[in-house]
Amino acid sequence: MSDITRQFRYRTDENGKEVVEIAIRGKQVLDRPMTNFSTAYSLETRQALGLTGLLPPAVTTLPIQLKRLYTQLQRLPNDLDKHVFLMQLHDRNEIAFHALVAEHLDELMPIIYTPTIGEAITQFSSWFTVPRGVFLSIDEPDQIEAAMSSTNQGPDDIDLVVVTDSEGILGIGDQGVGGVRITIGKLAVYTAAAGIHPLRVLPVVLDVGTDNLELLNDPGYLGVRHARVRGERYDEFVDQFVKTTHKLFPKAMLHWEDFGASNAHALLNRYRDEVCSFNDDIQGTAAIVVAAVLAGIKGSGQRLKNQRIVVHGAGTAGIGIVDLLKDVMMQQGLSEEEANARFYCLGSRGLIREGMKMRDFQEPYARPADEIEDWDLTEPGRATLKDVVSNVHPTILIGTSGRPGSFTEDIVREMAAHVDRPIILPLSNPTTLHEAVPSDLIQWTDGRAMIATGSPFKPVQHNGAEFRIAQANNALVFPGIGLGVIACRASRVTDHMIAAAAQAVADMTEINAAGDALLPSMDAMRTVSATVAVAVAKAAADEGVAEPLENPLQDIWAQMWQPVYPRVEAVTNQYTPKGKNKDTAK
Repeated sequence: MSDITRQFRYRTDENGKEVVEIAIRGKQVLDRPMTNFSTAYSLETRQALGLTGLLPPAVTTLPIQLKRLYTQLQRLPNDLDKHVFLMQLHDRNEIAFHALVAEHLDELMPIIYTPTIGEAITQFSSWFTVPRGVFLSIDEPDQIEAAMSSTNQGPDDIDLVVVTDSEGILGIGDQGVGGVRITIGKLAVYTAAAGIHPLRVLPVVLDVGTDNLELLNDPGYLGVRHARVRGERYDEFVDQFVKTTHKLFPKAMLHWEDFGASNAHALLNRYRDEVCSFNDDIQGTAAIVVAAVLAGIKGSGQRLKNQRIVVHGAGTAGIGIVDLLKDVMMQQGLSEEEANARFYCLGSRGLIREGMKMRDFQEPYARPADEIEDWDLTEPGRATLKDVVSNVHPTILIGTSGRPGSFTEDIVREMAAHVDRPIILPLSNPTTLHEAVPSDLIQWTDGRAMIATGSPFKPVQHNGAEFRIAQANNALVFPGIGLGVIACRASRVTDHMIAAAAQAVADMTEINAAGDALLPSMDAMRTVSATVAVAVAKAAADEGVAEPLENPLQDIWAQMWQPVYPRVEAVTNQYTPKGKNKDTAK
């Protein structure tokens, strides 16, 4: 990108400090979220940038601004209002937004992302204000390159692209063009948790229509107004997007987000060996759940390859978890056939067995057709979750079904009757869809269950002890995976790299008492992300998809952007670049 077209540019100076060179003046400075530092500008800088009279006279520091913003936030009555407040701050002063989230990470992560973002997404068209991201319409495929190029970013300017087609948004399904909010939220987490620079990322929505009749009948809906396109035309559109993205930003990792089950596995498998790509719903979910499982097994003194695992909800996320668990089992010496036999996967028709209708990615885990012949079934010809637990006596029970309350008291008590320390993971989001709540699980197992949930829960008191509930939130792994990939410039994201991420998180956890959490706290996410990144970069080098980092800890740390106001230089449009290292411009 030509320097004379830049309105501002972030760069690193000779001392490793961040500098922003600003060529625009006056109100334009305050209109851009990455140059609006509000009252933190010195009087001298205000004069140089033409801000005299546009701000109150007092000069305040970022910490003072954050204290004021947090006070305003705390006065709001509910999480949705807090989400709106934070998104408005994001659009007004992006550094203050990231600094506020970083300062209150554990508290604000559920506000800026799951579960609160789900409700915000449903209101996208009615709340639309400041456009963020790139909107690609399947009705205008010839405009993909023009749209992606309109960001004015060069081939070295983007490290990460997050894309969705909005079909499988959280637990609320097809949300059409409003799914762009999930990509924006995801990138905010990448920045908060792993320090990915906010100017080096790109959110994209593939608007292929929607099957949400409420949206199609809403006069204010902002997406293309027709049913969701599928089949060959969809595949060609996505393929054109992937090729264009790789052409324009060849070093960027492509992150697939919230695609429907029919496409998620197919797209990952199609492109994982062609471009550097990652599906968080499959690989990220798998990594954090496997981390919880590995930590629990370590705490109980067992080995993964000896477990009997029941997965209730054999969709994209559920089978992704099984795939990664199987890979780890095979690393422990099991054959693929032996590893497959450790899993019992249930779909909408009960236990998945040979001869049943199923998706391609479920087939490796189909149980023998005659396996349930000797079982005493609740319903003839169909093995329910209760039947499976009663006959298999699982050591691990994983819920990705979206069916609230499906881990009933009799099922949990039956499981606990045969296992000293059952690992029970009700993972469905949001909280209204959880298979069980932790307080019940602890009571039904008399405090023996090791639990991780998909949404945050407060600690549970039982028999005088406090049980801290681990949140199996992908945010503990996907930011670190992205950071590691970016730091070592990996050409691919391999299964070995995902497994390394899971093991890194598990290694940060020690289960010494019944109430210990299976996973690190969300407020330790930056430390967790850096630890995961080091493991991922090493695994990438081991796999031959990246060069080894000379000094992994320092290289990873140096890659992590800090949300502080940089030194400001007022320049003209015809400035000459002064920094060494990479720069980020708009």
